[in-house]
Parts: sequence; C-alpha cells; structure tokens
Amino acid sequence: CTTACPTDIDIPGFIQKIRSDNITGSAHTIFKENIMGGMCARVCPTEVLCEQVCVRNTHEEQPVRIGLLQRYVTDPVINANKQLFDRGPDTGKHIAVMGGGPAGLSCAHRLSMFGHQVTVFDKSGKLGGLNEYGIAAYKTVDSFAQREVNYLLGIGGISVEHHEALGKDFELGTLLDKFDALFLGFGLDGVNDLGLDNDDVAGVLDAVDYIAELRQSDDLTDMPVGRNVVVIGGGMTAVDVAVQSKQLGAETVSIVYRRGKEQMSASEYEQEFAQTKGVAMRYWQTPKQIVADNGHVTGVEFAYTKQGSDGRLKVTDETSVLPADVVFKAIGQRVTWEELGETHAVLKLDGDRIQVTEERRTSVPRVWAGGDCVAGGEDLTVSAVQDGKIAAININEFLSKSSSEAMPWSI
Repeated sequence: CTTACPTDIDIPGFIQKIRSDNITGSAHTIFKENIMGGMCARVCPTEVLCEQVCVRNTHEEQPVRIGLLQRYVTDPVINANKQLFDRGPDTGKHIAVMGGGPAGLSCAHRLSMFGHQVTVFDKSGKLGGLNEYGIAAYKTVDSFAQREVNYLLGIGGISVEHHEALGKDFELGTLLDKFDALFLGFGLDGVNDLGLDNDDVAGVLDAVDYIAELRQSDDLTDMPVGRNVVVIGGGMTAVDVAVQSKQLGAETVSIVYRRGKEQMSASEYEQEFAQTKGVAMRYWQTPKQIVADNGHVTGVEFAYTKQGSDGRLKVTDETSVLPADVVFKAIGQRVTWEELGETHAVLKLDGDRIQVTEERRTSVPRVWAGGDCVAGGEDLTVSAVQDGKIAAININEFLSKSSSEAMPWSI
C-alpha cells in the first residue's frame, strides 16, 4: 500500500500508531509525506490505489479502509490547528509559487520547512484550487478545504497575493528578476469544447464552472437545476456534477461516455456510487449534435460507437436522441495558454502540457512545475501534492548549492 500511494505515506506505520492511541504521531506520519492528507483522505481514489493492493483485499476479506483511517487522525489535528512542523531558520531566499492549488500549496509548505520565504500568487479569491472550486460539495462539507489551507499556512513564512495571474499582471521573466526560484502550479483552467453546432446555446454548461459556482453559493435555491440532465464525459468531474444535479432535484441524470465502463477515468467505485444516487450510465455513445429550440437545448443526438480490431474507436451510423434541458460538458480540461503571456513560448512542452524532469524542473533555469499543468501527471490531488513536494526538495537543493553563486536566467 505504501508503494501504491503517490506520496509514499508509511501506511502500516500510521495505522500502528492508531493502535497505540498515538493519534498525533499517526497524523505526523501522514503529513510529513502529504501535508494535504486530510483532503486526500476525502477525494483520493483509495479503492484503486492503496486499498486496491491491500494484503487483506481478497475474496475472503475486505481491504483496510485506509482513507477513513487517514481522516480519523488528520481531522482532529487540522480542526485544532495543531502545528506538527516548524519553519526552518530563515535562508534569505524567496520563491514565487504560481497557483494556490494542491501542487502549489504543497510546494510552499515544504519550502517554508526549509526556511525559505514563499509568495503564492493565485488568480482567485481563495486558495485551494480544485479542492475549493472543482470537487463536489458533498465530498468536502463544512468548508474543510479552507480549514486545511489555513492549517497549512499556519507554519508561517508564506504570503499570499490573490487576484494575481501570470500573463496578466506579470511575465515569467519579471518574476525571475525578483525571485530566486519559481514554481508553476496553475493547473488546467480551460474546459474542452464539444466541437458541435449549438454547443453554445442556453442550457449547455461547463461542468467545472457549475461545480465552482455551487461550491461558492450561499443559497442553493439560486442554482439552475435541470429537469433532464445529460453529462458528457467519463471522469471524476462528470460523476461529481451528475450526482450533484441529482441531489439538487433533477428528475433524470445520465452520464454518457464514448467508450466502455472499463475505459472511464472515473473509478468503478465512483461509477457505482453515481448509480446508487440514481444516475444512469450510458456507454459507447458519442455526441453528434446538440438539439435546440428557440435558443435553448432540448436534447443531444448521440451516435453509437464500438471498438475496432485495431483498438480505435469507430462511430457507427446508429443514433439516438436523449432529451435534455441541461447539458454539462465534462470532456476534460486544458491549460489556457492564451492567457499566460510569454510562458507558452519559453517553456518546452509535451503536447499541451509542461515537460518536466523527475525533479519537476522545466526547460527554463530556476523554474519548476507540477500538478495538472505538467505532462505525464495523473490529474489527482495526491499526485499534485507529490509534485509540489518533490519540486520543493529539489529547489532547496539547488538554492543551497547556489547560495554563493550568481544564478543564471535567460529566455
């Protein structure tokens, strides 16, 4: 299970401390590898990671409920704001962190432990990234995301600049003239379009934007709720918005995915959870066109698909129309490079995301990156936390070696 954990938490170790009633020590074991262990205990797909490979996960036994045990020990520490780590002696170094999501916050906390000063720049009004804006409300009740952020910042040495964005308020070169190092963790702000006619009519919504609005709403009665809701996509966002719609009172909610159950990026557990909440799962269908009347969506025409002998998806001539007064787009997100100024031009990319080394170094000197914006990631909170931690360790090593040398910068 420890090997399966992206952040390398000593799971048997923290469970053993629970057995000896050492709750604080157990939390310390978790937090020293994953400072956002509280949120990860809520949103991490443990059923396909640590619990999947649990030695008790057999036909005769159920796996140890690692996620629930992790919540059991981390929640009291966060609620009491019991700081388990001290800020290191001040090094005189100052690092900029772009993005206040899991990757950026993990990086900032570890850098503070090393004694560096950190400034986190975030374009929104609250830190937390997708933990605050992109995860279904039923997974993070009682403002837990913000309580965890406040706990993390409690170590000290981390200042925050809200409503500040790369490409709008400053450029990469400007930051590197001012700071000793830079970590990029700006995530995926854009939502992929369906590429269909009428996909901009009333009633066709971005799932991520809807979840964000829902999370920040003080009065859920103001939220638009469809009677017949269709969610197009196969990831965790699709499941989250579908379940939320059902809980808000939608009569029918369907998730439609172009491949089969096994190919969905949402785990089997999440798919089954959605079904228990009344969400219909429709596989092997891809959207062909949005049906609209008087400028408002009335349905979606889908074409049935199948997998060819070469493994590629093939679209058949057979179609069907699914009635809908609300359609959610949840077919993946992208980096909004068009909003990031010169960043796109100076960084080496792998596809549409930033290419990094194992140490999370980018192609630009003194710039590291992590989280959803880097290539090869798993688009998980726990993986983003690990990226930030690894980057912080390497940044510290670099700054320690370079303390008496002029650090290079050029584009």
